[in-house]
Amino acid sequence: MSVEPCTSVQSWESVRERFRYRAGQAGDVHSQFVFGSHHAPVHEAFRAYAQSSFTPGRPLMQAAQELTARMYRDFRYETASTDINTPALEALQNKRGVCQDFAHILLACLRSLGLPARYVSGYLLTEPPAGQPRLQGSDASHAWASVYLPELAGHACQGWLDLDPTNDRTGLASPGEDYVRLAVGRDFADVSPLRGVLQGGGSHTLEVAVTVAPLDA
Repeated sequence: MSVEPCTSVQSWESVRERFRYRAGQAGDVHSQFVFGSHHAPVHEAFRAYAQSSFTPGRPLMQAAQELTARMYRDFRYETASTDINTPALEALQNKRGVCQDFAHILLACLRSLGLPARYVSGYLLTEPPAGQPRLQGSDASHAWASVYLPELAGHACQGWLDLDPTNDRTGLASPGEDYVRLAVGRDFADVSPLRGVLQGGGSHTLEVAVTVAPLDA
């Protein structure tokens, strides 16, 4: 059984070159995460924002962690400031949004540099204030991103470094034990929990309550 290393020194340029299209080259299943998607398009503005973290020869792991921390400092979490139809480019320009916006912006930054990155949807354990009981059904859905590190593909993390710019948390396979991963995809459109057509009249309201709690040892 292999022991997972705590770091990767593979440069971001070498990963970019690995996924650069060349005629006749064997395909890689992770190539689907290099291209822009509806909610996380490839654009010069994203590349420009990310570039200062991705200096020549810098390890991809280190550069991605710095970009995540920089987004945490630069962006303001503001509930109801955006919705699912707000373009990531607009959220980048306004420097505000919610976790879904920040995940899409980070994806767009990485992909605009030619790097494979995916959207992760799940839940985050909410800690109650000191002395207060944990509220049932109070935890909300969360979103973050992950970038692919080919150097670590054979280890437990399967090559994925998770990046949460909302909370400045990163980690191999998960940003932490308080994260619960439900689905991954190119962006939110791939992992939407509900999709379909409702037929009939009347008014319909969907309410969801989620509780995330640690298991007893």
